[in-house]
Amino acid sequence: MTGLPVSALTFADVTSACGDEPGLLCEVVFDRTGSERIAGLTNWLIDRPLRIGLILLAAYILSKIVSASITRFVDGLGSHQGPATDESGDDSLVTRGMDRVRSLGDQQLRTRQRTVTLAAVLKSLARSAIWFFAALMILGEVDINLAPLIAGAGVAGVALGFGAQSLVRDFLAGIFILIEDQYGVGDIVDVGEAIGVIESVTLRTTRLRDAAGVLWIVPNGEIRRVGNTSQLWSKSLLDIEVAYDTDLDFATQTIKSVLDTLWHENLEDATIIEEPQVLGVESFGPDAIVIRAVVKTEPAEQFVVARVIRARLKRAFDEAGIEIPFPQRTIWLRNESTSATGDASEQPGHTPQNEL
Repeated sequence: MTGLPVSALTFADVTSACGDEPGLLCEVVFDRTGSERIAGLTNWLIDRPLRIGLILLAAYILSKIVSASITRFVDGLGSHQGPATDESGDDSLVTRGMDRVRSLGDQQLRTRQRTVTLAAVLKSLARSAIWFFAALMILGEVDINLAPLIAGAGVAGVALGFGAQSLVRDFLAGIFILIEDQYGVGDIVDVGEAIGVIESVTLRTTRLRDAAGVLWIVPNGEIRRVGNTSQLWSKSLLDIEVAYDTDLDFATQTIKSVLDTLWHENLEDATIIEEPQVLGVESFGPDAIVIRAVVKTEPAEQFVVARVIRARLKRAFDEAGIEIPFPQRTIWLRNESTSATGDASEQPGHTPQNEL
C-alpha cells in the first residue's frame, strides 16, 4: 500500500495497521508513509507503550490521591472521638490532674492505633480496586478480549459470594467496629455468649479472655450487641445492706465518709474520678434496708474499687456499731412418730428449737 495518496487511504486501512482504536501517532505515521508495517511497528513500539504508561501513571496518581483522602477521613473520625473530660472533682489535687493527663495520653494512643489499622485496610482495598481496573485497561490495550474474562470473573464472584457470605459479613462488621470504636484491646465487654477482656480485634474475629482464663474467638458478624464496661470511664454500683433498727442518717454519713476518704486517696489501681454519691434508701429487703451508692472510676477499675469499698465499709461499720444483717429463719422440728392428730409441741420430750 506504500505510495498511495493519503486521500486514497480508507479507515479500514488505518484499522488494519493500527488496530480498532488507532492512536494519534500511528495514524500520523500511516498518513505520512502509507505503510502498514511502519505504522504497525509505531503502534506496538511507541503508541501502545505510551498509552500503557499513561494508564500506569494515572493509576499511581489516583492511588496517591485516594490514600491521602482516606488518611484525612480516618484522622477526622479519630479527632471526633476523644476521651470524656472530668468536669467535677477536686482540681487542686495535683496527682489527680496527672492521672487525667496520663488517661488522655492512653486514649490518644488507642485512637491512633485504631486509625492506623483502619486506614491501612481501606487503603489496601482502594489500591487493589484501582490497580485491578488499570490491569483490565492494559489488557485491552494489547488486544486481549476481556469479555470472556469479565464473564468468568462474574460467575466466580457470584459463586464466591454465596460461599463466603459469613466471611464478607465478618469483614464488614470488623470495619464498622474499627470506625465506630465500639471496643478495643484491654476493654471489658459483654458480647452475648462471652464476657471478658479484649485481647485482639481483627477484621474477621474478636478475641477475648474471660475470668476463668478461657479464650473466646468470636466472629465479628456474630456479634449482635456489645456491652462495654470500660470505655472512657466506669461506674461501680453498690447496694449496701443495714439492719432495720439502724439509724439511716448515721449509716449514710458513715458510708459517705468511707467513699470520700477513698476518693481523696487516689489509689493507683482504684481511682475515683468524681465525688462519690450516696443516693439513699433503694429498697426494703426481707432482712435489711438497702442503701445505694454510685462511684465513678477510671475505665475497668470499678471492680477493684467495689472490693476496696466493701472491705473498708466492713471495718467502718464494726467501729460504728452498725449491724450488717444476715438472713434469719425460725425452724420447727417435728417428730415423725407423732400421731397425725397430735401436736408435736405437746408430746413428751419434744422442744421447739430456733436456728438463726
